[in-house]
Amino acid sequence: MLAAALLALACGAPTTEPAAETAAAAEPALERIGLGSCLRQDLPQPIFDAILDDDFELFVFLGDNVYGDVESEDLRELRDAYAMQAEAEGFSRLRQAGVPLAATWDDHDYGLNDAGADFFGREEAQRIFEDFWDVPPDSDRASRPGVYDAVTYGPPGQRVQLILLDTRYFRSPLRPTDERGAPGKERYMPDPDPDKTMLGEDQWAWLGQVLQEEADLRILASSIQVIADGHGYEAWRQLPAERDRLYALLRETGANGVIVISGDRHRGGVYRHDDALGYPLLELTASSLNSAFSSGEEAGPYRLGPTYRPENYGALSIDWSSRSVTLEVRGIDGEAVLGETLNLDDLRVE
Repeated sequence: MLAAALLALACGAPTTEPAAETAAAAEPALERIGLGSCLRQDLPQPIFDAILDDDFELFVFLGDNVYGDVESEDLRELRDAYAMQAEAEGFSRLRQAGVPLAATWDDHDYGLNDAGADFFGREEAQRIFEDFWDVPPDSDRASRPGVYDAVTYGPPGQRVQLILLDTRYFRSPLRPTDERGAPGKERYMPDPDPDKTMLGEDQWAWLGQVLQEEADLRILASSIQVIADGHGYEAWRQLPAERDRLYALLRETGANGVIVISGDRHRGGVYRHDDALGYPLLELTASSLNSAFSSGEEAGPYRLGPTYRPENYGALSIDWSSRSVTLEVRGIDGEAVLGETLNLDDLRVE
């Protein structure tokens, strides 16, 4: 029963409808959430054995959910990638098992490596995304540019708000590195230009509204890392004014209970920033599901422990009786390799 209600919500049913509110109030609280990113449709997907064994009540795809970089104007490579993913043995088993799914995109399922607002195919790419993820055509999500969305699960006192950001459709170009491959600026460098944007004004305004909705735990899903510093790949650190704006908005809206989840990096990790919000801000990065290739460690001033580079997925476990939440990176066998636990009451500004 819980899975059926979550499936309806995760597929795009607006949370403001009375039926959705009634279903959320009547269902048990959400306690187990899986997440992952970087899933090649043309490679084996054995990690779904462990994911299915975990009996998640919701699984969040954080981007690069297919690799469909385009070379043609009609985006046929992207369409073909999604068609192959639909038939892939691992992903299709997850879908057939009835596990509720939620998703945002990153660059390779947007259609072009490291692309932002300048991608010529972004409007058609959004239609392809919505078709694959069964976004209702009459939903708010389908009616506006970009794939951002927010869904709330669970009864009062145990509400979990999932906020799916779109860090592609509106994003300004990043500043290229002046020393390609150098540690800390491998591809890009922070750009102080205050006119550059990560989310675009419409998405920023929307985010300010949803952050004021009632929730006991807010899961902020960004395809690229938010807290992580030290590397020169795509991340919020490359647009520092935008990251500062995000932290300021979280503070100004009084958004308690925020945890960040992200993908993209082909390595898993747990990050903690104690000075951004007035309470500890944690980020769980889970990447990749089946295309590990990172080697070596990278600088990480906010990272708790090492990164984990083999195939992995993330798990959020919520214990409402003790009011605690545990963030874990799990390996291909389902065993936790990294983790951190916090009390929900500590994720508040007093």
